[in-house]
Amino acid sequence: MRALILGGAGFIGLHLAERLVEDGHRVVLVDDFSRGRADERLSALGRNPSVEVRSADLTTESAWKTLPRDVDQVYLLAAVVGVRNVEADPTRVLRVNTLTALHLVDWVRPGHQIFFSSTSEVYAGGVDAGVVPVPTAEDVPLMIADVKSPRLAYAVSKLTGEALVLHGARARGATAVIGRFHNVYGPRMGTDHVIPEMALRALSGEDPFRVWGADQYRAFCHVDDAVEAVVRLMATPAADGEIVHLGNDREETNIADLARLVLSMADSTASIQVLPAPARSVHRRRPDLGKLRRLTGYEPAVPLVEGVRRTFEWYRDQPATTGAGSPRAAAPASR
Repeated sequence: MRALILGGAGFIGLHLAERLVEDGHRVVLVDDFSRGRADERLSALGRNPSVEVRSADLTTESAWKTLPRDVDQVYLLAAVVGVRNVEADPTRVLRVNTLTALHLVDWVRPGHQIFFSSTSEVYAGGVDAGVVPVPTAEDVPLMIADVKSPRLAYAVSKLTGEALVLHGARARGATAVIGRFHNVYGPRMGTDHVIPEMALRALSGEDPFRVWGADQYRAFCHVDDAVEAVVRLMATPAADGEIVHLGNDREETNIADLARLVLSMADSTASIQVLPAPARSVHRRRPDLGKLRRLTGYEPAVPLVEGVRRTFEWYRDQPATTGAGSPRAAAPASR
């Protein structure tokens, strides 16, 4: 099998590429490197004869004309993500994420199998309004609480992408599955997300240790489990045309307890300073994985303590990352 991974130098993209190569597949990895890292891990993957790495701006029609069409699977992971990036420039989020999905729909051909990366952020408005239960299933009503909110531009862009890919694939004789990721974390995810951002601050000796939205709850999913779920979905014909949650529903933690876990790994005795939750940050998020289980038999395998330990150790051992990831005084990380 030959796979095209769009956004393949990013967090989930690179882990997915490594897994597909390990499974014996050929991979074409495409990224504009605005967020994905051209680091040694990517270089090592690129030295594999089964891998081709390309640089391209997927918002331009001309870039798509250079992509190989003789592929079996197409994974669209390229997007502007992260609360800081979204709030800083919501117009860019809408433009990049929507144009990329639109060009994909114009580019696909019969027989292509598409995976589109979406997000649990699409449920935030309904959960906060009290009309969507937690744990959350895929068939609940969706709502955008305030179209003027910069943070919600990401959810809007992903809902638009879902509709484009599902309808466009059907019209062009391709198949597609939508995966709504729920709080995926792990090594090499950058520094603007809650677990690595906490790890870096704990390693720096911050005291008191700032925790935004300490009473909020999340069900975090290690990237190895997320990739396993994606691979299983793409191997399941019954998943065609479905929207499916990807995550870990076995463990749920509040953010204060997550902070204590990270501090313990840093051997820190810092006190916790509770700060207000980020604006439009949903109080609780946990997926219902019933559909994913029925389709694929998937079960999350990486416990939270083990996953956080792996992530913490990776950031601890990345001196260049710790310098670039110095926390900002009033900038809570994405979750």
